Amino acid sequence: MGRVKHTKNELKRQKDDLKRFIRYLPTLALKKQQLQAEIIRILHARDELEKQIEIFRESVYKWVAVFAEEVHIEKLVGIEKIRVSTGNIAGIGIPVFEKVDFRENNYDIIKTPLWVDYGIEAIKELATLKARSRVLEKQLELVREELRITTQRVNLFEKIKIPQARENIRRISIFLGDLQTAAVVTGKISKNKIEKKAGALASW
Repeated sequence: MGRVKHTKNELKRQKDDLKRFIRYLPTLALKKQQLQAEIIRILHARDELEKQIEIFRESVYKWVAVFAEEVHIEKLVGIEKIRVSTGNIAGIGIPVFEKVDFRENNYDIIKTPLWVDYGIEAIKELATLKARSRVLEKQLELVREELRITTQRVNLFEKIKIPQARENIRRISIFLGDLQTAAVVTGKISKNKIEKKAGALASW
């Protein structure tokens, strides 16, 4: 920080800064709370989704184990595109999951086992759950980074900017007060000297 000037203009600037810092701090603190609450929400949603994925996997593996045919079903369907929109949390943009577009390859329905249709739908469901999970992870990454930045700003205002402005105001006020006192004293001394000279001249 540069040296603070001990002037009335600087005193006004420091007071204006302090008012601005104090006014802005509650907004930052509220944003910090919103981001913390959003992180808890995302973590909860992610945990629930992981449970869904595990339960779905177990149910599909049990079902697939009944069939012995080697079909290589993963070659029949693939992800074309994961569609997301943009949401807003405490002023930051985050991805919001919409849907997954799938690419399906044609196959011979006569030669292919009947369970393959269900298997394709199961793959689609699992891929959708995983895509939702990846979007949640991206949300978490973005919100955590914004929380880090916001926390730094809150600390900057609370621990540095506001105390610093108050200390500057105190020092400048003392300095200007001392100047004013000195000016009054000097004025009185000058007045006394003038009165003494006037009295001396009058006695002639």
